[in-house]
Amino acid sequence: MTEKEKMLSGKLYNASDPQLSLERHKARLLFQKINSISEDEKNVRNELFHELFGKVGNSLWVEPPFYCDYGYNINLGNNVFFNFNCCILDVMEVSIGNNVLIGPNVQIYTATHPINAKERATMLEFAKPIKIGNDVWIGGGAIICPGVTIGDGVVIGAGAVVTKNVSDNVFVAGNPAKEIKRIDN
Repeated sequence: MTEKEKMLSGKLYNASDPQLSLERHKARLLFQKINSISEDEKNVRNELFHELFGKVGNSLWVEPPFYCDYGYNINLGNNVFFNFNCCILDVMEVSIGNNVLIGPNVQIYTATHPINAKERATMLEFAKPIKIGNDVWIGGGAIICPGVTIGDGVVIGAGAVVTKNVSDNVFVAGNPAKEIKRIDN
């Protein structure tokens, strides 16, 4: 298997692999260009996001700056909004549904490292996919950890650290995030 194949299958892989390094560099050049485009050229910015992301639905709105690892592992539904300074480590798929609002400084991490110190010292890493449902609002400064699935109709409180799956129609907050209440959607 290539390092990219290992990465996409959730196995330990070498992130310094030349192919992966080149792909990350390509994404960086693209989002640096996106982040420098003026408000007057919003259409150009959106075209570049369509080039960066794997899939983009209708009505994408991203406030710069925006950061990611590869871009091609990010798949978006319709009516998705990212506020300022969002970062997605998309080593594996990040799937975001329809009508999703993502606050400023939100971080979404698929990448992770081994818990065992000897294994971690090899500098190999792995990833777990993230799925965000429909009609979700993620408050500013929240962190979504590897492998998490967020259900439909969910609100994530500002500053929450989401380490476990979140069921539909709930408000979660805290570190680690816990269910605060059910939402009547």
